[in-house]
Amino acid sequence: MLIDTHTHIHDESDRADSIEGIFEHAHKQGVDKIITIGTSPKDSLKARVFAEKWAKNGENIFWTFGYHPNEYAEKDRINLTNDINMASEALKSPQNVGIGEIGLDYHFDGYDAERQRELLLGMLQLAQDHKKPVSFHVRDAFEDFWPIFDNFHLVTSVMHSFSDSKKNLREALNRDLYIGVNGLATFADLAHPPLERMVLETDAPYLTPKPFRGTMNKPGYVKCVAEWAAEYYEVDISEVAKITSANAEKIFKI
Repeated sequence: MLIDTHTHIHDESDRADSIEGIFEHAHKQGVDKIITIGTSPKDSLKARVFAEKWAKNGENIFWTFGYHPNEYAEKDRINLTNDINMASEALKSPQNVGIGEIGLDYHFDGYDAERQRELLLGMLQLAQDHKKPVSFHVRDAFEDFWPIFDNFHLVTSVMHSFSDSKKNLREALNRDLYIGVNGLATFADLAHPPLERMVLETDAPYLTPKPFRGTMNKPGYVKCVAEWAAEYYEVDISEVAKITSANAEKIFKI
C-alpha cells in the first residue's frame, strides 16, 4: 500500500482527467490513501467538500486546511482573524488530518516577508491549539523560518517537497520533522533524508516524475517516487511502501 500525502486534486481547474479516472488509476498503482491540501481559506473549504463527498463514496481521501504564503495578499490581512476562527470550525471535519500547506516563500521578487511571517504565526498557533500536524512549504526562507518554528510546540509534522541544502535538511531532521519526497527526486539533484524519515507525495497535478514529465501529475504516480526510492536506498519497493506508509499513518492518523 502506498499513500500520497500531498496533492491538490480537489481543484478541478488543474485537472485534465476525470476524478473517477484519477482514483481508478491510483488504486491500480497500489495507492490506497490520498491527502488533498488547501492553499487558502476558500481553497481549503473546497478541499473539505471534495474529501467528504468522495469519502462517502468509499475513497480514503483526506484534506488539510492551509494558507500558502503566496496566497496571502495585503487585502486579506483584515480578515485573518476571521479566517482562523473559520478554520477552527472546519477542523472538526472527520476527514481533516492537518494544517497546510503553510510556511514562507521568498523565491519570487516582490514578496512581503513581514506579511508572510504574520500569516505563519497565526497558522502555527492554530496548529498548536488543535494539536494538528502541519505540511510546511518553505522556499529560500529557512533563516527566518526556523526561529519562528522553534517558538511553537507542534505535533510531528512534514516538510513538504524539500529541495534545500543538506544543512537545512539536518535542521529539519533535528526538529523531528519528516520529509515529503516527490517527483523532484526523480530528476533533480537534491539532499535526501533517511528512508525512515520519509513520506511520499506527488504534489499532483504538479511536479510530475520521470518517466511522465510533461504530463499532468496524479496520485498514482507516487509509485514512480517509490520506485526511485527503492533504487536509491537499495531496498525492495515493498520496504519503501511499508516504511513510508507507516510514517504517514502515524503523522496524519489515517
